[in-house]
This record gives sequence, C-alpha cells and structure tokens, in this order.
Amino acid sequence: MSQELERVYTIPLGKVLISQSQHRAVRAINMIKEFARHHMKVEIIKIDEELAQQIWSRGVRSPPRKIKVRMSKTDEGYVLVSPFTDDVEPKVTPEKETKKVEDVVETAKEAPAKEAPAKEAPAKEAPAKEAPAKD
Repeated sequence: MSQELERVYTIPLGKVLISQSQHRAVRAINMIKEFARHHMKVEIIKIDEELAQQIWSRGVRSPPRKIKVRMSKTDEGYVLVSPFTDDVEPKVTPEKETKKVEDVVETAKEAPAKEAPAKEAPAKEAPAKEAPAKD
C-alpha cells in the first residue's frame, strides 16, 4: 500500500468541553474526523485503534485538549489517521567504555593469579559485661 500524501497535524480539541461530560470523547473522535475531511479533502476517514485508545485513555469525560496526528491519504481513497510517532532515531551519546563481563573473565583466566595464603585474624571475644545484682 503506497501512500500518496502524508501530513502531520496538531488538532485542537478544546471545544470538546462545550459538550456534555458523558459525550466528550465521542465528540473528540467526531472532531478529528471533521478536521481530516476539511484538510485532506476525502470523505472516508479511518481512525487508528491506537489513536482511539489515546483519546479514551482518561475516560469519556476528559479527553486531551490537543493531539498530534499523522494523516495518510491512500490509493484506496480513504484517509488513515494515526497518532504521531517520531520515526527519527535519537542521537546516542557515547558512554564511557566499559568492559564486558566476558572480557573481564577472559583476562582473569589468562593472567595467573597469585594465591596468597589467606590469613585469618583470630576472632577476639569481647568480655561479657555483667549487670550489677540488685538486692
């Protein structure tokens, strides 16, 4: 499925709060569809399941105030609205070079370890303190 057109929009959903609290998430879905019809000039709009879950995640009464979406116009003649995810790989900063556990084990095996006799210090027993007898 090749995509003819793909755009990223931030849709304001502030007017959702005008409606009754029991209908706000439903109105948010309808507002997204209307926004897509207006901007992409296509009548058939399909909303991705992830986007619907994102809108309904806080319940029917408190959908998000705005949402960033990716709209893709397909060859089949409909628009797929999905949540925006940044596809660019984040820059990885080089961390301190640390030796892997295998490398440390191999170097320990290669170098002969000097086994010194273990000197154990005799355990000194502390004299027990006796409590003074009360008469």
